[in-house]
Amino acid sequence: MDLPGGWYDVVGRGRMGQGLAAALSESGLAVRGPLGRDADGEGASIVILCVPDREIAAASAALCAGAVVGHVSASCDLSVLEPHERFALHPLMSVVGAGARFAGATCAVDGNTDRATGVARALATRLGMHAQVIRSDQRRLYHAAASAASNYLVTLESMAERLVSGVGLDRAALVPLVRATVEHWAMFGAEGALTGPIARGDDDTVRGQREAVADAAPDMLPLWDALVDATQRLAGNMGTLPR
Repeated sequence: MDLPGGWYDVVGRGRMGQGLAAALSESGLAVRGPLGRDADGEGASIVILCVPDREIAAASAALCAGAVVGHVSASCDLSVLEPHERFALHPLMSVVGAGARFAGATCAVDGNTDRATGVARALATRLGMHAQVIRSDQRRLYHAAASAASNYLVTLESMAERLVSGVGLDRAALVPLVRATVEHWAMFGAEGALTGPIARGDDDTVRGQREAVADAAPDMLPLWDALVDATQRLAGNMGTLPR
C-alpha cells in the first residue's frame, strides 16, 4: 500500500528514535521529531512510539485520536496501544542513533487492522527492510532469539576479553576471530562455523581450558561449564568432524 500523507511523528529521543526519525526523513517523509515523551501527536497521520516498553501505554494514552499509532518494541503486543488503530514495527538490528542504516534488515511487523499492518509493511519497505509478520503470541520467542543473537553475544565476548587480558592481549586481538566466526556462521550455519577442541572431540584440551579458567576467573565457571555442555551437544548433533 501507499503510505498516507501528512506528518509522521517519532516520539522518544533515544537511539531508536533518533535513528528512525533521521532515516524516515531522509526517505522523503514529513517527519516531526524525535519528540519528547509527552508529545500528543496532534495533526499527525502516523505516530511511532520509540520509548521504553514500560512507558508505551502511557505515551499512547497521551496521544490525540485519529493517527495510526505504532511502537518499535520487540516483545510488547498491540494491546498497549489501545484504543488507537495500531501497528508494531521492530527492526531486527542494533541501532545506535542518527545515521543508522536499516536497509537489508528483517523487520517484525503486525497490526490490528489490514490498514495498520499495511502501514507497518510500507514503512519497513520504505527503509529497505524485509517485513515479516510476527503475531503477538510469537513475539516473546522472537525477542528471545534477538537477545541471544545480540545481547548474549556481547556477554560472551566480554568473557573472552577478560580471559585474554590474562595473557597480555586486549579486545582488538579477538576481533578478527569474532568477525570470521560470525561470517562463517552466516554463510554455512553452525556446522560450518564450529571449530576447536570440542568439535574435534579433544577432551584433554577441554579439561585443560577449564582448569585455566578456574585459576584465572573462577566466578565465570558456571557460564563456562554451561557453554561447554551446550557446545558438546551441538557438536554431537552434527557429528564430530576433523577441524
